[in-house]
Amino acid sequence: MHARIGDLLHVHGTVVGQHDRVGEIIEIRGESGGPPYVVRFEDGHQTLVYPGPDAVVESRETAGHPAR
Repeated sequence: MHARIGDLLHVHGTVVGQHDRVGEIIEIRGESGGPPYVVRFEDGHQTLVYPGPDAVVESRETAGHPAR
């Protein structure tokens, strides 16, 4: 997994009733763009994330979100 600051981390819900979560990667702590990432989710919550197999990194342009 490789990311850049400003990319989006899309975490898919894994159980019925659990919604997908999308957050902006605001800091990369791994080497060469690898995890872990500090992510700011849509509700404003910031946390350190070690993405699992249910997560995908999307560039802001690919995801259709304007750059900030």
